[in-house]
Amino acid sequence: MKKIISAFVLLAFITTVSAQTTEAEESLKKQSKDSLDGWKTGGVISLNLTQVSLTNWSAGGENSVSINGILSLFANLKKGNSTWDNSLDLAYGILKQGDSDFRKTDDKIDFTSKYGQKAFKNWYYAGLINFKSQMTVGYNYPDDSTEISNFLAPGYLLGAIGMDYKPSEVFTLFISPVTMKMTLVNDQNLADAGAYGVDPAEFDDLGVLTTNGKKSRSEYGGYLRALLKKDIMKNVNLQTKLELFSNYSEEPQHVDVNWEVLIAMKVNKYIAATVSTQLLYDHDIDIAVDNNNDGITDAVGPRTQFKEVLGIGLSYKF
Repeated sequence: MKKIISAFVLLAFITTVSAQTTEAEESLKKQSKDSLDGWKTGGVISLNLTQVSLTNWSAGGENSVSINGILSLFANLKKGNSTWDNSLDLAYGILKQGDSDFRKTDDKIDFTSKYGQKAFKNWYYAGLINFKSQMTVGYNYPDDSTEISNFLAPGYLLGAIGMDYKPSEVFTLFISPVTMKMTLVNDQNLADAGAYGVDPAEFDDLGVLTTNGKKSRSEYGGYLRALLKKDIMKNVNLQTKLELFSNYSEEPQHVDVNWEVLIAMKVNKYIAATVSTQLLYDHDIDIAVDNNNDGITDAVGPRTQFKEVLGIGLSYKF
């Protein structure tokens, strides 16, 4: 009898432990599943400093100091079948060479917010807002008296509705057939000159201003945005973004291009080398070219623009 009772007690104990273990496993699975939802935030901050100091240097040269900073932040929310992705990229750089004043070498504001509702598999119905501009005034160096850009001159505001393809955490592709792009030139002198594609000022035969230049220009067309973030090898991270826009009503064959690449090569926790490039083409932006460097403009028209920044300094990823 005692053996039978002991067997029942042992069986009950095993059953209870088994049930508790199963419940714990189910709870863990549920927590693991739920952990996919919620906010995911992070970013990279980098500060690079370069200095050259010469004293009685027979080979010649000039003293120089340059500072360049990059801040890239993201805050993404996933909740059920909904996603909300936000990113902010800031960059600023200055250079002082010889006896000249500090000159700007880099200036960037780029904010994007995208909301999506799952449609099927890896595709989402999505809406996107993007804003681009710069922080401070820009000059056409070596001419440091004539302003050619400023905050909101230009500024670009883009709104789009379309489909977002997100097969993984490292790649997204947003395609929009319905896009509005607004170019802002919040500087009357630049607006009167027709800078960045806005309608210029009008004058009568005597050169008297009759109509101010417009400070904005709206375009409607199609938009594509591809984004890739991936560790391509140990301690080397690649981020690249490609944006294409075509204006349906005005020369749709002339596609606006913005292609950015950022490579971060980590030395240790706080020191890294960064390489950033940006390629731009906008058919509405006329660029003056001085082929002989004699101060005389040889040609004016749209050009492919390219910028490259290489820095080694403090970097922190969080």
